[in-house]
Amino acid sequence: MGKHKLARWAELGTFSNVIQPEIEEHPGTDHPVKGNWNNEIFHNSNPIILELGCGKGEYTVGLARRFPQNNFIGIDIKGARMWRGAKTADEKKIPNAVFLRTRIEFINSFFAVDEVDEIWITFPDPHPAKRNSNKRLSCPWFLNNYRNFLKNGGIIHLKTDNPELYNYSKHVAELNELQIVAATNDLYNEFTGDDILSIRTHYETIFLNEGKQICYLAFRLGKDKTIVDERTKTTG
Repeated sequence: MGKHKLARWAELGTFSNVIQPEIEEHPGTDHPVKGNWNNEIFHNSNPIILELGCGKGEYTVGLARRFPQNNFIGIDIKGARMWRGAKTADEKKIPNAVFLRTRIEFINSFFAVDEVDEIWITFPDPHPAKRNSNKRLSCPWFLNNYRNFLKNGGIIHLKTDNPELYNYSKHVAELNELQIVAATNDLYNEFTGDDILSIRTHYETIFLNEGKQICYLAFRLGKDKTIVDERTKTTG
């Protein structure tokens, strides 16, 4: 591990806007922050919006700046990357941007029923090939986890440069008859002038410079039924 990474790890632990639990040692155990984000962390009753796999936290910070009336939480396991967003939020005094370092698999240990209003998934690992589809953050297993804490009908946003992940996620939404709010495989040609969608992550900038098109999908996730994949739909 390089000196810069070690220094960032050390500094990350000093930020008041970062929560680094030891929950991974006891998966399934509820963290004290669960159900208490508004009261104990943000000290207000504003809506809570998550960025899953936040990386350097560009979307978390960008959204927090644009929407001070909402609370934003960037979630990732890689602290050295998260350091950038946490440091920016700390230096710029952005009180509605907080970071949680954990694996997305353990997310139900941190959020109570109906505690979250909206979810952003920005440029996640696409886990290419069908055999890896159950690892995607938009697969039924993860979506059913999100249903536990996302308010009924809350929107899930996905931005990706990977057409396979976009098509897969759109298919899952359609298969389960979820309401699709927006869907495009060429975001910047079809959604011009949208301030929210114009926030660009570090990796998105690289992809655009390589000439790749950006895909965007937004759909509402309801609590009325379990999300299934095509195999379950066929056999069940």
